[in-house]
Amino acid sequence: MANFFIKQAKQYAEGRPNYPQKLFNFITSKTPSHDLAWDVGTGNGQAAQSLAKTYKNVIATDTSPKQLELAEKAPNITYQCTSSTISMDELQTLVGSQSSFDLITVAQAMHWFDLPTFYHQVKWLLKKPNGVIAAWCYTTPEVNPAVDKVFQRFYTVDTGPFWDPARKLVDQKYETIDFPFEAVDGVETTGPFRFDTEKVMDLEGYFTYLRSWSAYQAAKGKGLELLGDDVVEGFKKAWNEDGISSKTVTYPVYLRIGKVGSSN
Repeated sequence: MANFFIKQAKQYAEGRPNYPQKLFNFITSKTPSHDLAWDVGTGNGQAAQSLAKTYKNVIATDTSPKQLELAEKAPNITYQCTSSTISMDELQTLVGSQSSFDLITVAQAMHWFDLPTFYHQVKWLLKKPNGVIAAWCYTTPEVNPAVDKVFQRFYTVDTGPFWDPARKLVDQKYETIDFPFEAVDGVETTGPFRFDTEKVMDLEGYFTYLRSWSAYQAAKGKGLELLGDDVVEGFKKAWNEDGISSKTVTYPVYLRIGKVGSSN
């Protein structure tokens, strides 16, 4: 699945929304210390940049060198390109040592992972008992009723057959994803907790976001252009209905968060 994001790395960087500061404020408040964080599947480094404001050092890994080339650099972020399945040897060499991490984050990526293997590594790396794992996804964008109606058909009918089955975990707001961790202090469950992020877009920026989808790229790889003339015209009509060219697009973000505990 990472190959899809390699193909459209620039579109991904330009089209995807940033994550809200409230999300990071909540996450970082749950780790007793702020020495070391690992951002897994960092992509273009969006989450890593925010983490670097609080944590002394951030290790940010991805399987796509093209994505990492587009990542904004910072003195306390170490970007590493890893294989899609990280061995324990590679983990120790490129990421870190046992019980050394305060926080592990996964932004819009954990539904692609081999979770049993990943969780074994998470439990090995996190400090006991209060090391925290935080994983979040964002679901479909919300613009206004006219645009959203066209979008829903595009999402469910046009791109539906090209989504990987793992996408269902995102549609379900990570409610059903396996998450074997304890609730962090101050909350009773591991979530999902909702946050919203907003991005001001014109129609072309909105199309850039749609083209960054793995489903769009999968169809394109089979010679199908999902944003054909009729579809584009439908979006244009809905988008221009209110006469406002730039719109605030809202992305609901759903967070699962937990601590490793002492028994893991």
